[in-house]
Amino acid sequence: MAKRMTMLTGGLLALLILGLGLLATVQAQSTDYTQYVLPFTGTKNSTSTGTENGGNMFPGVVRPFGVVKLGPDLADGTTDAYSGYLPSGSVTGFSLTHESGTGGAPKYGVVAQMPVTGNISNPLDDLSVSRASADEASVGYYKTSLSSGAVTELAATEHAGMLQYTFPAGSQANVVVDVSHVLPSFRGLGLGQNYTGGDLTITTNGSYTGSAPEWTIYFCGYFSGSPIAKTFAGSDTSYQYPGGSKVSAARTSDGSSQSIRVGAVFSFPGSNGGRITSRVGVSFISTAQACSNVNREIPKSASFQSVVDGTKEIWNTNVLSKVTSSTTDETSLQLLYTMLYGMHLLPSNKTHENPLWESSEPYYDDIFTLWDLHRCTTSLLQVLQPVTYEEYIRSLIDVYRHDGWMPDGRSSNFNGRSQGGSNADNVLADAYVKGVRGAVNWGDGYAAMVKDAEVQPPNSPLDPEAPDSSTHDGRGALPDWKQYGYITPTYTRSVNRAAEYALNDFSLYQVAKGLGNSADATKYLSRSRYWRNHWNANATSLGFSGFLAPRNADGSFVAEDPISCGGCYWGDYFYEATPWEYSFSPYHDMSTLISRCGGPSKFVNKLSTLFKRGLNPSGSTQQFGQTIFNPGNEPCFNCPYYFSFAGRQDLSVKQSRNVAVSYYSPTPGGLPGNSDAGAMQSWILWNMIGLYPLTGTTTFLIGSPWFGSLNINLGGGKSLKISSTGGGSSTENYYVQSLSVNGQSWNKSWLTWNDIFARGGTMDFVLGSQPTNWTTGPPPPSPAAGG
Repeated sequence: MAKRMTMLTGGLLALLILGLGLLATVQAQSTDYTQYVLPFTGTKNSTSTGTENGGNMFPGVVRPFGVVKLGPDLADGTTDAYSGYLPSGSVTGFSLTHESGTGGAPKYGVVAQMPVTGNISNPLDDLSVSRASADEASVGYYKTSLSSGAVTELAATEHAGMLQYTFPAGSQANVVVDVSHVLPSFRGLGLGQNYTGGDLTITTNGSYTGSAPEWTIYFCGYFSGSPIAKTFAGSDTSYQYPGGSKVSAARTSDGSSQSIRVGAVFSFPGSNGGRITSRVGVSFISTAQACSNVNREIPKSASFQSVVDGTKEIWNTNVLSKVTSSTTDETSLQLLYTMLYGMHLLPSNKTHENPLWESSEPYYDDIFTLWDLHRCTTSLLQVLQPVTYEEYIRSLIDVYRHDGWMPDGRSSNFNGRSQGGSNADNVLADAYVKGVRGAVNWGDGYAAMVKDAEVQPPNSPLDPEAPDSSTHDGRGALPDWKQYGYITPTYTRSVNRAAEYALNDFSLYQVAKGLGNSADATKYLSRSRYWRNHWNANATSLGFSGFLAPRNADGSFVAEDPISCGGCYWGDYFYEATPWEYSFSPYHDMSTLISRCGGPSKFVNKLSTLFKRGLNPSGSTQQFGQTIFNPGNEPCFNCPYYFSFAGRQDLSVKQSRNVAVSYYSPTPGGLPGNSDAGAMQSWILWNMIGLYPLTGTTTFLIGSPWFGSLNINLGGGKSLKISSTGGGSSTENYYVQSLSVNGQSWNKSWLTWNDIFARGGTMDFVLGSQPTNWTTGPPPPSPAAGG
């Protein structure tokens, strides 16, 4: 889960300012689907689902995959505000850069402004204030009313933001620009970011520019009216105010926090309160490009409402209208469109904003993280955004060309941690087998995968939480994997690494086979079976035997309670999930796993045990009824669907639907865990569609759709049309009775990309209240079986 990710190279940061028309005759674009994107606190037209209970969603203004994510920054002195937002606390500013749904420690929160009323004698004082009322938000619009009487409204484009301030009548209006503004961390894990220096220059007519070193972001800001601008520089106890037209603080040499803060106060004398507007652009290239960005995207003549309307139009046209339904159930529509919205906030499309190398390739950053997203998010991205998806693949390969490795996670232009395996391999394999070609250089793509599979990355920078091998790139435990065919406790996270390496190697097999490299295909298919070498048939738990387990160099197994993962952290055998959960991971070799569990019946019983309440009283699922299965984390995302491999598609529907309706809802606490940059959203979206992908293969497991009709625009004039009859609400009459695919009767619990996505297709379900054995055809493929 992305809550463990931090940038080891870029983690110490130099910061700077820098109703619904449902008739078939109605065009999708004519409908405002943004009305269904969810509220903060139960009122319509807001975007805060998942901001509470650990979802950590960004509720501010943003366009799909936009660099700028403009929103409020809150602090209460104890709680990390991962996306800037907290439901309580004081407002410290409004900044243009955030991430969404992540954890570990907050990131960005830079290029900020803060409205302040009255005389400012010391701009380095704590200028934060509480809110006078709850924030208001809708797609493209955000409003905060401060206890000072000032009101801030926000709008944004891809690389610029617009801040509209209304000050109380009779007050002195000021806006403070503090280059040192940053989202702090209070967890004490050493993952937080630091302000390490920056600069600001006052230019003509009260506009300003600036930059800062290390990961450099540039800014360019303008105000309406004719403000009086006064710079400041200094520490909390010794400062110069006002200063000259330019102030700066040099970067600290060791990445520690710079004590000299710099910025400016923009005052509007004679305004007698009133409305002030600011336009701010950002760039990772130069101040000139930041100015170009804001003047191109939000020219001086642009009205605030035009920016809001433009954002809504882009969301409607490019994202929300891609999926339409005949349902009139408002709760289901809110869930559908809020989740579609939430999975399109990250990554950030920084094409033409790459400061590290010149390239004609697209560039995507803020990838949090492929160890979560490869499971079902990238597959849905291909369905909904095929053009963006191809660019994303090209960007991953280009990062390899210039940084040496594809990322498992990446932010602020640096690769970050690799939790287990090299999961960009899975993403590339998924794209390859589903026919992504276009401008992708698959020779380079496969070379990047081979490097992950064959070259141990240097152990630098050293990770104090896992000092045995690199957590920065690639696969740090490769020496054991290649020597023993398993990973010994010499390496931390040995078992979950092995589970992921097996799927990574299967991904190489898929691409090697497609490229005609039979020798490599044979090698990597064999290595994809190495998970079997961690299978301890004598390990027992809750009446079942056979689990993945740690294994020593002499071949002996390490005693481990399968229901516990210890600390479940970087230094343990298993990371973020139990042996029970990881033991179901090799879906590419599922028939072997079923055999080792004692056959289909015992496999079903064992898999069912994951979902029984009260079996894991000391684990991390207290809020989920103490089940072994953790719906708030990704390692077992696929598990509810695995019953289909043993002829029980009805149980796949039952368990996945139970997870969906129990832990997802259109409310502020409506995600079971960190969004993880859209991972949670994509899981529930697949459940609502009635399918589930197996990444790196062309196989989709069939679930049960939520809607009487659903149309997915696949682009290029293609569509997938899904219908159902006999269904009830999301909680009843959801068992599949029969299915037709493209007009033909279907008796398999799975289908392939070519069946319904490559050229479009239809799926027509008959649903009912009781399970029936309609899947009389062959089970889903297990391509790594045998050997």
